[in-house]
Amino acid sequence: MEYIFGIIIFALDVWAIASIINTNASTGTKILWIALVAFLPVLGLIIWWFAGPKANYSS
Repeated sequence: MEYIFGIIIFALDVWAIASIINTNASTGTKILWIALVAFLPVLGLIIWWFAGPKANYSS
């Protein structure tokens, strides 16, 4: 069961990092958010969800 939880957190972190990269935020801001999500996977993901920059998916 721990493996499933780890895989889910990993997939959500990868999704969050991809979303951060697709924002209009400055490069420095992107690096800080990516570092937060990478070094604090669960807490960083929660903080990003509520306060972080969101991706721009307009076509």
